[in-house]
Amino acid sequence: MFMGSYENSIDAKARMIVPSKFREELGLECVMTRGFDTCLDIYPMSAWKEFEEKLRGLPMSNPNARNFARKFRANAVKCEIDKQGRLTVPQPLRDFAKIDKELTTIGNGDKIEVWSRDIWESDEGAGMLENIDIAEGMEQYGI
Repeated sequence: MFMGSYENSIDAKARMIVPSKFREELGLECVMTRGFDTCLDIYPMSAWKEFEEKLRGLPMSNPNARNFARKFRANAVKCEIDKQGRLTVPQPLRDFAKIDKELTTIGNGDKIEVWSRDIWESDEGAGMLENIDIAEGMEQYGI
């Protein structure tokens, strides 16, 4: 399980260092794609395969299900982590997440989220956690 929050940056070659606490569980190959929010999701191959199984199970007769699966697959990129613990963040994904230089990398259960630090520190990112309406809405899930 991934957890914790780390500040890092992206270099001139569009590489980010994966926090050392995440590397062993992530492995040498992973999948990066757009997140639900203005962030990127990085899945270990095992977690991506589980997610892919769920995508395959969606009813393809439903246009929303087809679009949901299409968006995830179209934006997914297989990544390799080099010996220095870095991986390259493709330009289309950097554009989507508005990543320029400074990052906040967080563990979120079975995946890692990569945020532009500016967005994470704004109301769009971590500030959302302070919204009492969201917290109250979690009661229905037993939280």
